[in-house]
Amino acid sequence: MLHHYLTMALRSLTRHKAYAFINLFGLVTGLAACLILLIFVRYEFGYDSWLADSARVHQVQLTLEDPQSPPVRLQMAPYPAAAALAQAFPEIEAAAGAFTARPVILENGVASLPERDVLMADPAFFDVVQLPFTAGDRRSALAAVDSVALSESEAGRRLGTTDAVGRTITIIHRGITRDVRVTGIYRDLPADSHMRFAMVFRLNPSDYADSPGLLGDWSNISGYVYAKLRPGADAASVNGRLEAWARRHIPAADGRSGEEGSSYRLVPVRDVHLGANQVAAMTPGSDLKTIATFAVIAALILAVACFNFVNLATARATQRAREVGVRKALGASRKQLVGQLLTESLLMVAAAILIALALVEVALPTAGELLGAELELSYFGADGIWPAILGLMVAVGAAGSIYPAVYLSRFQPAKVLKANAAASDGPGSGRLRGALALGQFAVVIGLTICTAVIHAQTEHARSAAAGYDRHGLVRIDNLDRAPVRAAGGDLVRRIAALDGVAAVGRASIAPASGNVSVTEARLPGADRPVELGLYRVDAGFFATMRTRLLAGRGFSSDRAVDDSSLPAEPDAAAERALAARGINVVVSALAAARLGFATPQAAIGRQISLAMIDPANGRVPARIVGVVEDVRYRSVREALEPIVYRLAPDSTNFLLVRVEPEEGAAAVERIRRLWQARAPDVPFESLFVEDALARMYESDAGRGRLFALSSLLAVAIGCLGLFGLAAFLAARRTKEIALRKLFGARVPDVARLLVWQLSRPVLFANLIAWPVAWWTMRDWLNGFDDRIALSPLYFVAAGLLALLIAVATVVGQALRVARTRPIEALRYE
Repeated sequence: MLHHYLTMALRSLTRHKAYAFINLFGLVTGLAACLILLIFVRYEFGYDSWLADSARVHQVQLTLEDPQSPPVRLQMAPYPAAAALAQAFPEIEAAAGAFTARPVILENGVASLPERDVLMADPAFFDVVQLPFTAGDRRSALAAVDSVALSESEAGRRLGTTDAVGRTITIIHRGITRDVRVTGIYRDLPADSHMRFAMVFRLNPSDYADSPGLLGDWSNISGYVYAKLRPGADAASVNGRLEAWARRHIPAADGRSGEEGSSYRLVPVRDVHLGANQVAAMTPGSDLKTIATFAVIAALILAVACFNFVNLATARATQRAREVGVRKALGASRKQLVGQLLTESLLMVAAAILIALALVEVALPTAGELLGAELELSYFGADGIWPAILGLMVAVGAAGSIYPAVYLSRFQPAKVLKANAAASDGPGSGRLRGALALGQFAVVIGLTICTAVIHAQTEHARSAAAGYDRHGLVRIDNLDRAPVRAAGGDLVRRIAALDGVAAVGRASIAPASGNVSVTEARLPGADRPVELGLYRVDAGFFATMRTRLLAGRGFSSDRAVDDSSLPAEPDAAAERALAARGINVVVSALAAARLGFATPQAAIGRQISLAMIDPANGRVPARIVGVVEDVRYRSVREALEPIVYRLAPDSTNFLLVRVEPEEGAAAVERIRRLWQARAPDVPFESLFVEDALARMYESDAGRGRLFALSSLLAVAIGCLGLFGLAAFLAARRTKEIALRKLFGARVPDVARLLVWQLSRPVLFANLIAWPVAWWTMRDWLNGFDDRIALSPLYFVAAGLLALLIAVATVVGQALRVARTRPIEALRYE
């Protein structure tokens, strides 16, 4: 019986090649797009699942909350939290802290930097984060001071082999040169990890003797803390007691109990990538809404393909009515007819899946590159997709064929064997086709609207005014390295004098740098302090950035009170002297508003106090001498930071250089040669700010392109189905059209009739698509601090575009049928 079903199904499909091609193409396209999107969704949800005991490993995250501003959700925590948490909570088996750093590596006297950041970690780091080692003992890799574990690629790049345990490398870290011994080699971290580092050094406290606050100050949030729970321990139980623990154990500051305004939380490493806290992340994260959106898109594209299948099958019923009638007259049961029709459907779906899998294999590398993901298609094993493929085949085959099979098998032989073909068109079938076409184009219009909004927001993020002029601005890193600092202002003056250099400025923050520095500022008489960003700049910074001055003045190197420089090493006497005399500061417009000033001018001359030194030495009084426009240094997804700038040119991290437009690359090359001559032990790293911003939005742009491609595929499938439906409906109405022409209807009248019949579902689809797209995009745009307006133009344009596409798709069929001579349609009546 099955052999008979297969034979008849193949004959039916080969006899109606146009129908088979349209249905097969729609299914192949829908299935391939659905599979690629689902592979990406599974990849996003699988972050860090490869890590041993990943269910027990948690990252300690800190959220800074201020009633006057959005919360700052950090993936970092104070370094002392590791030891304190392990001691306070018996559920924690081990905890470790780590700092990111980029020490200079000396090889044969040549200085270079690791391709990625490195970690300076506690000895217990690999007990908590159990990376897969290929050489050396993970448990003792960081037991000795001056030990390091390398990734396989870094070992091969540095030492020419992965068999490098026992070898030594020379590093310069925080101005200290020493040899460290390689004690372990671990596998390269995969792309689906929230962590990204090329080396892990044993943290040596003596390296931080000049900055003890990094290791012991709870207000210094600059490290990553990981905790591993004991088997069976409940993270929710620990999280529920963290607030009380913080009040008891964290030193009070500014008259507040414990860490008021700060909340700690243990987050499973598997959830870090898609979690709410994404500030200061090692790798760009994502969010559940975005990934869920891709899953919905996958389902919608598949639904459009299934709608096509059902629509075309029911429309084709006219052509198969007599076939079914003859079979039933010859004794075929309804069960047999349903079995044959289901077999035909499943055969087409199986062929479509095989072709779709081939397309997925070809397209997956390109999709992975577009999304910045290592997407893989494996059929068997723990990550195998064969169960999903089997499920898709059954689900799509059933969804696309049950109704047509039942619908066709219920035809009455006496009716369908008469000459009146219209009798084969069962009650309600026209309404079903209209509803499916409406559903198809509701999806198409909705995806078109979403694509337009996402594209507009992505372009807005790249080009929106950010409080500075990004064109011709170059960011140079490593300004805080000891040899560069030794060159001091002389190097900066020499760079400023080079041909092609228009301006030079220094700062401890730069566009797309990721730096975060938060302090507390208090206005006399205020109930509570305000959390503001605090960054160091030199006198030329604002002019170089071309940041507008809104009120007051900028910094001047000739005014001693502007200078808030402190010695590199802790100096209590210098801090007390600074607190006694006070400093001048420049604030951003948002900082002035947060402090309570109605206008920028109202802030000029007012005094605030800053918690910028050891609390034991007091707070520093700061007089506001200038207000500048707000500068967006980070992604538009993050809230704009209110900032206090202070003048401390020798304590900066970045050199900002504005080059003449025609001198861009040549000017950077001159700077590089000068740098290497003055600080040969520090590698020269430069990046045009426009390129840095493009990298920052690269994942958003990639996802936007994939969204657009998905929308285009949905449009193609919908149009193909509409074309097939137009062909079948036009063929069914051939005699009606012939009679209309005999009674005087012209070709434009007949064409307009068919176009209107097939365009109505597209018009009504807007009633479904517009509200859903508006709600979805409003929710998505709310994830951005700086966002576009959700203009009605996106909705009207998408509706008109869908209507134009639909009309263009069916008008050819309509004209062909309308031009048919009546005699050809009626000669056999």
